[in-house]
Amino acid sequence: MNAQGERWTAEQVLALAPDAASRKAGGKLATPGPWSGAGAHGGGVWGLCAGSGSKPYQTVVDLDGPAYRCSCPSRKFPCKHALGLLLLWAGGGGVPEAEGPPEWAGEWLAGRRERAAREASGAAAEAAAGGRKEPGGVADPQAARRRAERRAQRIAAGASELEQRLADLLRDGLAGADRSGYAVWEETAARMVDAQAPGLGARVRELGAIPSSGPGWPGRLLEECALLHLLNQGYARLDLLPEALAAATRSRVGLTTTTAELLASGAAVRDRWLVLGRRDDSDGRLTTRRIWLRGQDTGRVALLLSFGAAGHSPELALPVGVVLDADLTYYPAGRPLRAALGTRHREPPPPGPAGPSAPPPRPAPSAPSPSASSAPSVPSAPSVPSAPSPSVPPGSDIPTALATYGDALREDPWLDAWPVVLSGVTPIPGREDGWQLADTRTGAALPIDPRCAGRTDLWQLTAVSGGGPVTVFGECGHRGFAPLTTWDPAPVPLQSPSGAGSTPHGGMP
Repeated sequence: MNAQGERWTAEQVLALAPDAASRKAGGKLATPGPWSGAGAHGGGVWGLCAGSGSKPYQTVVDLDGPAYRCSCPSRKFPCKHALGLLLLWAGGGGVPEAEGPPEWAGEWLAGRRERAAREASGAAAEAAAGGRKEPGGVADPQAARRRAERRAQRIAAGASELEQRLADLLRDGLAGADRSGYAVWEETAARMVDAQAPGLGARVRELGAIPSSGPGWPGRLLEECALLHLLNQGYARLDLLPEALAAATRSRVGLTTTTAELLASGAAVRDRWLVLGRRDDSDGRLTTRRIWLRGQDTGRVALLLSFGAAGHSPELALPVGVVLDADLTYYPAGRPLRAALGTRHREPPPPGPAGPSAPPPRPAPSAPSPSASSAPSVPSAPSVPSAPSPSVPPGSDIPTALATYGDALREDPWLDAWPVVLSGVTPIPGREDGWQLADTRTGAALPIDPRCAGRTDLWQLTAVSGGGPVTVFGECGHRGFAPLTTWDPAPVPLQSPSGAGSTPHGGMP
């Protein structure tokens, strides 16, 4: 068993694969035949896999990462042997529980955990000292302050340059923005990155894509220019802003806290976190994985981010529907959402409302394909890790969801969407007017985000509903609702693990 007391599903194991060829090769090794000495204990899984040579490959996986080690020559991570071992373990029959790992696996697992402990201790000491360590090992808070001041000056200069660029655009007229091409925007974005304001650079790149986004683009471009102007002006007046709004402004500009510093100095929130949804987005060079959680005791929502380079799946793999007993630390923001995953507790959580752990996700039924804060105050279904779970999490109606998004938007004007769970809504297919979610209890209807229109999983959602009300998790924003998970009563992810399909960006803190 892993740290939370449950085995992953085959779907979640295959989501770790760097490519389709690895998934296929790993599936061929998911039988007991090539394996010997396989076992699992304390968050580790290991085994010996027969190969073409005389000596079997030594394969070990640390589920807390996850992280992998194999003596094979493959440069893929995870390799086919690690995938095959995990698939065998997920099946429940080929990898028995053991009293402990063999020496070769135990040394690697222990070394990884010792390094993690040392790094956490070092980060705590550095954060407490308030600066970067000098060669002698002593942190220099004055050097850290000087670096912060120099960066603030660069960002202010970049924001001023961007203001001039926006003024030029408006003076020349938005109607001609589509003739200037994307290169001008890319150059401006690069200058923002040089000014150490990556948040401004990302928003400039989004501006450059709007003229090719279809009918109505001048209006959308004006809206985004206004938001970018607001961000520039907010950064220029940080000292005058309320603390929550100032935190949102710093975050949107790109002033972030490192994960190590956050975990060392931030206030951890321990809860039993239900994994509500997951989405992978790839730009060809980097895969970004977003995992949404909700605390079953605190009712707070959280977003975990992890990244994988080309050919590598992001390391963090949490199956939709499981309950994670862990500490989360929120990044500073106007309405905190993004969090860092800290300690995963192996012992049962503190006494609280009893309840079970979620069943593994299963594929949605096939269907024909045509050519506002999920309020942290929303009560949550209780759960205890490793027991069978409540079928469907509680949710809100459409007016409550919109009000929740409005509350979050008040504290962060640049927020694109906020995660919510809707209950008792029925998907209504549409052509000219687009898809909607209708609530017969209140008579309200919420449009599906138009950027989701090409997703075939909207028909999967319709098949699950059977024309009746369902519970749906997704992101609620100014463009509408982007569904990510439904329940039947087990969780049904509405996007493939690879991130295929058209999905809006949404809610990035």
